[in-house]
Amino acid sequence: MKFDNAIDIEIRKNMFQEIAQDNLAEIVAANKVVVVQYAASWCGNCRIMKPKFKLLASQNESIPFIIVDAEQFPESRKLAKVDNLPTFATFKEGVLVNQSQTNKTEVLTELVNEVI
Repeated sequence: MKFDNAIDIEIRKNMFQEIAQDNLAEIVAANKVVVVQYAASWCGNCRIMKPKFKLLASQNESIPFIIVDAEQFPESRKLAKVDNLPTFATFKEGVLVNQSQTNKTEVLTELVNEVI
């Protein structure tokens, strides 16, 4: 599914992606459910949580799991009003359902379970 600007908007099933452009709003609008990790390269807890986020993605193959660099993509960051990292957010039918700043796998799992 390519668009005029050659950005994949609808994420294919079984896909984990780190976005390369500030287009999270388009991804959220094009998918029923989206789970997002907001991170930054300098954030130690973000690096710790990334493999756990990827593991959850592999266990929930029908849901797009997206990593957003919160420093590079301010418009995407605004969708969940991110003010601390790592922040995890869930979107359903284009609307923010919940978000949490955590470094605990259990909290992340509960967040995902709310939207599946």
